[in-house]
Amino acid sequence: MSIAQAGVTTEGLTGPEPAPPVRRRSKAGYLLLLPGMLWLVVFFLVPTIQLMATSLYDPNGSLETGYTMTGSISNYWTALSTFQAPFLRSLLYAGIATLLALLLAYPLAYAIAFKAGRWKNAMLVLVIAPFFTSFLVRTLAWKSILSDNGFIVSTLKDLHVLPPDGRLLATSVAVITGLTYNFVPFMVLPLYASLEKIDLRLVEASKDLYADGFTSFRKVTLPLSMPGLVAGTLLTFIPAAGDYINAELLGTPQQYMIGNVIDNLFLVQLDYPIAASCSVILMLAIVAMVLVYVRRAGTEELL
Repeated sequence: MSIAQAGVTTEGLTGPEPAPPVRRRSKAGYLLLLPGMLWLVVFFLVPTIQLMATSLYDPNGSLETGYTMTGSISNYWTALSTFQAPFLRSLLYAGIATLLALLLAYPLAYAIAFKAGRWKNAMLVLVIAPFFTSFLVRTLAWKSILSDNGFIVSTLKDLHVLPPDGRLLATSVAVITGLTYNFVPFMVLPLYASLEKIDLRLVEASKDLYADGFTSFRKVTLPLSMPGLVAGTLLTFIPAAGDYINAELLGTPQQYMIGNVIDNLFLVQLDYPIAASCSVILMLAIVAMVLVYVRRAGTEELL
């Protein structure tokens, strides 16, 4: 007769179960993170701290006499009061360019994800093809396209959309057009990545529940693509707000953005404290707007 048949338990005969072996955490993961962390510290954290310190220098200093750390917060007030218009213009241009990029990119990303078929890879290559050319060259091309004697302006004049002495170059329209064109790929790719992951059976199920095409898009496709939409708008708005090439080449001083002001203060006027103050204000404003936007969009996991 076995012990089990005799009704005798084995507890106490075999002793307590051995504790599972303690697994030591490998340090390989930390070693893999080390190069990236060092890169961020050296080329991001240290320059940011230096920039913030520069924004607190004595505004009366110069390269010849040197700058002293006086903790002058008045630099920020000077930057805001003097360059309020470029700050607001930068946010306005970036916002309009982001909206236009979204209106252009969403149908394109949707078509690539759901309708392109075997042409999907070719269309993705065409989306990223502009990156094979310099940002500066692409912007200069728009300067030629929007020139006063170009095809677009001539056609608009013939259609009486523009007056005989009207122009597009050196206007806000040209700057926003350049921003939209240059940053549209940053909107398309995240949107495509989100749309491509959507299970089409969910869309079919919504139609089985008597939802029309628009309702199905509003209730199923759009909410599931929100992570890509939020990521795309951030990737477009943030660099567009700090851009200065488009305003420099396609606009006039009347269309200059805060990036142009910072460039002038650093490299021409050599007014480092005010230039650094403008840079810090721009960074803080963008971070605040991003935090509010991500929370309102309900995609905090992106951060």
